[in-house]
Amino acid sequence: MDWFQKIITISDSKRGFLLITNHIKDQLLEVSNFKIGMLHLFIKHTSASLTINENADPTVRQDLETHFNQSVPEDANYYKHTFEGSDDMPAHIKSTTIGNSLIIPITKGSLNLGTWQGIYLCEHRNHPHTRNIVATINGIKF
Repeated sequence: MDWFQKIITISDSKRGFLLITNHIKDQLLEVSNFKIGMLHLFIKHTSASLTINENADPTVRQDLETHFNQSVPEDANYYKHTFEGSDDMPAHIKSTTIGNSLIIPITKGSLNLGTWQGIYLCEHRNHPHTRNIVATINGIKF
């Protein structure tokens, strides 16, 4: 089994559910060296998250953003952690709910995602941030 690891940086991510599949593929050409394996993605932040969902219709991303904003509102009177802004505690809750990592199979040198699946960076803060994702591949090379 071989291992490979690198950091993928997403610059100035705007709030919302951002489709980053092509960015991941473009920054992780090493996937093509693996006959079979697993790609593990881990976001190194507590106010953003990763998920896999619809890759074709952008209204899915809009609806997810709307849903999470209604489910986890800003300025809830019971929040104690408020010194970093009204969007910070909700961002932590959303990140915990959605999660900080993904595992994607690699088959014949490609990510083995479903036809309609895409990788999302879920940015939960109001202002753009640079986000770092640790990409780790484990598998058998060609």
